[in-house]
Amino acid sequence: MISAEEVTREEFDEIARRSGIALPIEQSTYWIKYQSHIDGRSQWRGSEGGGNLVFKNGDRVMAIGVFLEFETHGYRFIVCQHGPVWAGDYSVQDEENLAKVLSGFAREVDKNVVFARISLRDEIPQSSPILSTVTYDFTVVVSLSRDPEEILAGMKPRGRRDVRKSLRECEAECADETRLAYEDFSPYYRVMAETAKRDGFVPMPSSNYEEMLTILGYDHCRLFAAREGGEVKAWSLVTLNSGTAVRYYAAMQSSAMKMHVTDKLLYTECCILGAEGVEKYDLMGIGSDFSPTLKGLNEFKTKFSKDVEKVPPSRDVPIHKTFYSALKAAKKLKSRI
Repeated sequence: MISAEEVTREEFDEIARRSGIALPIEQSTYWIKYQSHIDGRSQWRGSEGGGNLVFKNGDRVMAIGVFLEFETHGYRFIVCQHGPVWAGDYSVQDEENLAKVLSGFAREVDKNVVFARISLRDEIPQSSPILSTVTYDFTVVVSLSRDPEEILAGMKPRGRRDVRKSLRECEAECADETRLAYEDFSPYYRVMAETAKRDGFVPMPSSNYEEMLTILGYDHCRLFAAREGGEVKAWSLVTLNSGTAVRYYAAMQSSAMKMHVTDKLLYTECCILGAEGVEKYDLMGIGSDFSPTLKGLNEFKTKFSKDVEKVPPSRDVPIHKTFYSALKAAKKLKSRI
């Protein structure tokens, strides 16, 4: 049976090291600091350890995860982003036991937490589809190399063709503009606002992107941009941790959609990151039957790699089940209206 133990951050990092766990950036101290600057979010402090949980089977570490606390619409829930991270293989029964233990632990240390949102490979009976936001179960990962030709060789034929075409015909200049973004983020935010209006979503406030860059710092967050005539046409916000880069956000002017700007930009990102020793580049989520709303991303992302990886999507684990059922009913009613 799995048990839960809360530890200090120093103990958490040491356990990760000893267990051979490569932590995603969402489990890092700098990510927690960044998230804590967003209204309604903070590191969970249900008890003295600050939300750093270690799940064990006897003395053996099974999984570890850092939990954030979210407060919205008058209720609170906890989130372990891209976690808990498992140490080695695990079974459906292990996931079920972890969910049970987590629920019991949360009820004991913080009676006001309504549910926990964690990554689960399987649709265990203790869990439910998430109430809000979009999650995914497949992502595209580009293998990087210090040799740009090797990066091209790992793409599908369509990807290689489009990248080579962009290198021949696209006049935009692509570069790491992180330092410029520190000084003035407004040119990039204008492109994001245009992208949001075109694609039908609400962008975060400009301050969120700016704080992500400055709080994570140059070693863990970069902004790459494509310019033509000095004007920003497209940009990407990329996180870095444990040898992996993740393309967290991207935006593009409508006028650049037929110019192959994004092909040239993404390839430039791969080359720069590969030259710095980054091993892989996660393009962060594509659509499937599980997440059909993301299928519009598939055509673009999948051409850059022959590898599509299955990942555990987020699911909710209700703790106060009656309250959670009421939230589900309210969401269903809102959707009907």
